[in-house]
Amino acid sequence: MRWSPRPPSRARCTAGSAGPSPRTCCGPPSCRRCCSPRCMSATAARRARPEPPSLKGTAMSDISAQLHLLKIGRPAPETAPAPRRAWLPAALCGGAVLCAAAAVFTLDLTLGRGTPAATPAPVPAQAAAPAAAPTAADTAADTAAPARLIASGYVVARRRATVAAEVTGRLLDILVEEGQQVRAGQVLAVLNAGMADSELAGASARVASADAGVLAAQADLAEVRDTAARNATLARTGFISPASVAHDNTRVASLEAQLVRARHEAAAARADAVRLQAQRRQYDIRAPFAGIVVDKNAQPGEIVSPISGAGGFTRSGICTIVDMESLEIQAEVNETFIGRVHAGQTVDAVLDAYPGMKIAARVLAVVPTANRDKGTVRVRIALLEANPKILPDMAVKVTIHNT
Repeated sequence: MRWSPRPPSRARCTAGSAGPSPRTCCGPPSCRRCCSPRCMSATAARRARPEPPSLKGTAMSDISAQLHLLKIGRPAPETAPAPRRAWLPAALCGGAVLCAAAAVFTLDLTLGRGTPAATPAPVPAQAAAPAAAPTAADTAADTAAPARLIASGYVVARRRATVAAEVTGRLLDILVEEGQQVRAGQVLAVLNAGMADSELAGASARVASADAGVLAAQADLAEVRDTAARNATLARTGFISPASVAHDNTRVASLEAQLVRARHEAAAARADAVRLQAQRRQYDIRAPFAGIVVDKNAQPGEIVSPISGAGGFTRSGICTIVDMESLEIQAEVNETFIGRVHAGQTVDAVLDAYPGMKIAARVLAVVPTANRDKGTVRVRIALLEANPKILPDMAVKVTIHNT
């Protein structure tokens, strides 16, 4: 058999050729001209390698078997974890519900409400008795309103005044302190009245001058009248002319007019003096009514004025006085229940400061206006007894009775 070369299977000899570069082995295994012994052995081993089996002409079962061999093995799945005990929370909730039901049932049995009623024995059928008609008393009892109404409010003084000066001036002294009892007309503070005193002194001098003028006019008139009477007598005897008598009468009339004027001037001077005296009294600030001083708003040396906008360093009020005998309660009642409140109802009042002290009172009036922001109506309540513990602006709870 003749050997023929196989071009597709040519390989480069790299098995340690002695030459400078590898050469191609193209001869048979017995060729020793171009390859070394090592290359020849590698070539023989490659040719001796079995060729892969051909798929041509094989059956479908062989193809399936070969494809099965090409599959990649997968690791076996791990053991699935044990299922959780989902019934455990539900069982606990059910047990808690059963325990609560048992406790409620035991409590009902203890109070006598859970005891089952005995089954009544059957009775022969009878005609039903007609139901009794409700009486007027039952209807009134069903529709009766609650016996009392509770509301809250504050203690308010009906007579409360901030005393201020009627004129602008510097405050010299304040004669009262907080908590001091004062009487009506008592001097509370004194303003600097130097100019007023000077004007009053001038008015007094003018009054004295006017009075002196009246006296002088009266003296002149008396003298002229005597002279006129004497001349009239002489004129009747013929010693004096009638012209002299007429002149004397004219002087008498003139002096009478001067006397009238002097008297009017004196009256005007006295009126001016009275005005200045009243103005001078304005510098002594007095209490308008009897009460207790609850606040002092100014100090000596400050400027006080009746005008609130007189300046940033000007005081408009000196002190605040409260009449403790005018204290009353003003309560805010919900407009839904205001129809149950009327004048004359008895009231029990309790101060928040003294919760153990009950104060007798009665409804004085319902103020005919409502507060739309709070939905309440103001009710005035009079205190039936005075108590020094009751102070203005104290919070109070009231209980209004229907009687």
